[in-house]
Amino acid sequence: MATVRNLKIKISTCKRMVKELHSYEKEAAKTVDMKDKGVDPYDLKQQENVLAESRMMIPDCRKRPEAALADLKGNLAELEEVSQEGP
Repeated sequence: MATVRNLKIKISTCKRMVKELHSYEKEAAKTVDMKDKGVDPYDLKQQENVLAESRMMIPDCRKRPEAALADLKGNLAELEEVSQEGP
């Protein structure tokens, strides 16, 4: 049974996943910025490795929020049904 506490947890999960996706997407901008500034080639290579790992994570990070949102909607619908039935 869905509770307000469970809904808060699901909402926090959705927010965290969106934040994680944005952080992976920021890595590309950081790499471009480093190239423009002409940083040390070793540091640039390390950042490119981080970017490569981030690119591998992005597809999964796009799927997980969709699943979490669907779960949240299901719990919300369940809670609405219970509240309509009354005490």
